[in-house]
Amino acid sequence: MGEVSYSLREVADYLTEVSSFNVSIKGDEEVTVSGLGALGTARKGDLTHLSKPGFKPLLFKTLASAVILKPADANDCSTNALLVSNPYLAFALASHLFDEKPRVPVGVHENASIDPTVQLGADVRIGPFVCVEAGSIIGDRVEIGAGSFIGSESVVEADTVIMPRVVINYRTSIGSRCTIHSGSVIGADGFGFTPTESGALQGIAQIGGVSIGCNVRIGAGTTIDRGAIEDTVIEDGVKIDNLVQIGHNCHIKAHTLICGCVGIVGSTVVGKHCLIAGGVGIGGDVRTPPISIVDFVTVSGMTHVSRSIKEPGVYSGGVLHSKSSAWKRNALRFRNLDSMAKQLNRIEAKLKI
Repeated sequence: MGEVSYSLREVADYLTEVSSFNVSIKGDEEVTVSGLGALGTARKGDLTHLSKPGFKPLLFKTLASAVILKPADANDCSTNALLVSNPYLAFALASHLFDEKPRVPVGVHENASIDPTVQLGADVRIGPFVCVEAGSIIGDRVEIGAGSFIGSESVVEADTVIMPRVVINYRTSIGSRCTIHSGSVIGADGFGFTPTESGALQGIAQIGGVSIGCNVRIGAGTTIDRGAIEDTVIEDGVKIDNLVQIGHNCHIKAHTLICGCVGIVGSTVVGKHCLIAGGVGIGGDVRTPPISIVDFVTVSGMTHVSRSIKEPGVYSGGVLHSKSSAWKRNALRFRNLDSMAKQLNRIEAKLKI
């Protein structure tokens, strides 16, 4: 960072333009900021933020040129400040002013392979060794990084960014303003098999597709399987971290956040505004109906969700860490919980508790 700079007034005007914030300035509105910093390590020229009360002691000694904070904290800030109701959200929005990721140049690289039937929008950015197959539609200002593959009859809408080495298989639909990171595979066959009379496994054709809404973020190394008959659906605003597996015919509803290393069994429905924390596994018995999770559910890390969740709230599971020797002793006792419970019931019955 450092190649761009903005006055505090320009940052305030930008926040007003892209949000509903009422932004006021304390101090010198012409002071310039050229980068971002954490409150405790920011240097002169940096813009930082105070979002949690626990970090307030750092405010008194920060070297940042400007701090985004709540009006209630203004008197404790000895440097310039932007006063807003939600400092962290304001900082998140302002961060994009300083985002200088390298971009693919406008145009189609000479080493790209674009089928003649592909419809290319205006000002597309297509890097070297990209392959786009027949019948696909690439919207205006779409950026596709080196070595990525777009299968036949797929649609990528305007302003979406596909990083290098992404695989998007045939008949996949991706909305506008999405970001798909390297190593992701969208639209591979779902994992569908049924046993034959001899005990062999017979594959089931996966003839559905994948439908991804607008403003979706898909992290590196994530896989989203195509549907068996109907599409796998990812709705608008969903954010998916790295190394997530979403099985065929899942339906992830709008503005849900899925953290790294989550695995979701096929045909699961996850509601709107859910938070699925890292390492969660969602999958039940194949003999039971598919799992459905209502809106506004948080599932904490490493929880195994084995049945539907019908009420909003926070759900947790798993075993907390302990020293290995203690864990081994408790693991042995776990096997005897049923007999111990029966023994306790007998004792309670004798004592008439």
